[in-house]
Amino acid sequence: MMGVTEKMWDAITTVIKMNDKVERMAATIISQQQKIESLTERMIRLETALEISLARGGSEKPRHRIERKET
Repeated sequence: MMGVTEKMWDAITTVIKMNDKVERMAATIISQQQKIESLTERMIRLETALEISLARGGSEKPRHRIERKET
């Protein structure tokens, strides 16, 4: 009987450890997704600034500096 109980306990501790790892990975994925979205927003702003500059002929100095949006 002791062997079965020990195996069950080992299985439960393994599941708990796996759950902890999954939760940490989920938090990492959320953080990475936020960084990707921030970079995407920045890229869109840069593309827009470039298009505006090219439409003006590129001869004027930009009036406003593109600010980085902090998240």
